[in-house]
Amino acid sequence: MRRLQAPFGNWEPASLSEAVALFAGRDVRWWMAGGIAVELAVGRVLRPHGDLDVLVLRRDQLAVQRALAGWEWWAADPPGSLRPWSPGELLPFGVHDVWCRPGPDRPWRVQFMLDESQGTEWVSRRDARVRRPVDALGATSAAGVPFLVPEVQLYYKAKSPRPKDEVDFAAALPVLDGTQRRWLIEALTRTYGRRADGRACVHPWVARLQA
Repeated sequence: MRRLQAPFGNWEPASLSEAVALFAGRDVRWWMAGGIAVELAVGRVLRPHGDLDVLVLRRDQLAVQRALAGWEWWAADPPGSLRPWSPGELLPFGVHDVWCRPGPDRPWRVQFMLDESQGTEWVSRRDARVRRPVDALGATSAAGVPFLVPEVQLYYKAKSPRPKDEVDFAAALPVLDGTQRRWLIEALTRTYGRRADGRACVHPWVARLQA
């Protein structure tokens, strides 16, 4: 099986309108993710983006694959390589990212993230104790674009915040209501509230969420 080792080639991220068009009329739930999800939540552009992230539930992976029939699909096998995702193949837990492009000589256009679920609940792939109803996982922009709610997106960004994640957190903080802040504080404390040696610790975002 041919694999791609980093660097994997150029990106030309699809636009929001293109992403919506790809799923028009499809019976599958999806949400814009990453920094674009934060921008949709705050209502303004914050920074440039090198890719376009779309979150779907793992149980819907084949429906998403059918939605982009004819495209190239490459699964991100950890650590650090891409390999072809065959039509009809079920990707296992541990493979969370899929890169997509219209053809072999075309730039990458969409990155899909596969997340877990049990029944009507979304289950974080980082920590199965962190859950919420699938119906409360996303919101919809005024233009009709579904996006991951900011508290969930920030939870994922909190593992090892990069400068761009700090930009996203600072921008999203004023739009988080009390319920959203409480959910994020609880999720951060549950997942990141212990050091590797077992000692308690506090994620640096918690104090700002409590202010």
